[in-house]
Amino acid sequence: MVLVKNVSKTFGEISAVTEASFAVDQGTLAGMIGSDGAGKTTLLRIIATMIPPTSGSVIVSGMDAVTRRDAVKALLGYMPQRFGLYPDLTVDENLDFFMDIYGLTGAERSRRREKYLGFSHLTPFVRRKAGDLSGGMKQKLALACVLIHQPRLLILDEPTNGVDPVSRQEFWEILAEMKASGMTLLVSTAYLDEGENFDRLVILHKGRILAQGTPEAVCSGYPDLETAMIKRIETVDAGLAEERFAL
Repeated sequence: MVLVKNVSKTFGEISAVTEASFAVDQGTLAGMIGSDGAGKTTLLRIIATMIPPTSGSVIVSGMDAVTRRDAVKALLGYMPQRFGLYPDLTVDENLDFFMDIYGLTGAERSRRREKYLGFSHLTPFVRRKAGDLSGGMKQKLALACVLIHQPRLLILDEPTNGVDPVSRQEFWEILAEMKASGMTLLVSTAYLDEGENFDRLVILHKGRILAQGTPEAVCSGYPDLETAMIKRIETVDAGLAEERFAL
């Protein structure tokens, strides 16, 4: 579904992503893990056609994400860290707004409304203003709004950041259901304990991919994912320090 080939992105003299390459198979739940500033958001925005790469290419469902941007956009749903909900509108009104954008009418509009309200467990709260929802409920509403046009590829940028543990677990259960329905998901997170939820992982640090593969493969030789990631980061940082010292 997604093929990232030697993608780099610079902003002036700052290199946000350097020579990133990986693939996401159709129907899988892929994870991008890294600390703040690792390049996760930049890479996801490139895949979501929000910004072009400086070099390299991104192919989504066989289409170039730059030259066929509009066609690729029609296939995907993108939920940034700060999703644009309208706090003064109710849950129902926010959903109505996004259904209007996608031109949904009649019976299909009603079907999708009921489906995604129920899917995100928001049916009891349809008359509550979005600004009065808890952090976890806001994320569920944001997800429902992104899903309303039924994308084939869903890209989520740290969707559980700042969400309480119970809501985090509920959110992951929803993502598992979406994967079971055949949707392809690419999700970034800074929480290492969420790594086991993914089929495949891409570990990022300072804009570079340190490791990728199944959680078991990434953890190979280490007791857990946290240790594996910390040791790899320490090795990379030590190498960079030696290069600077040599210069």
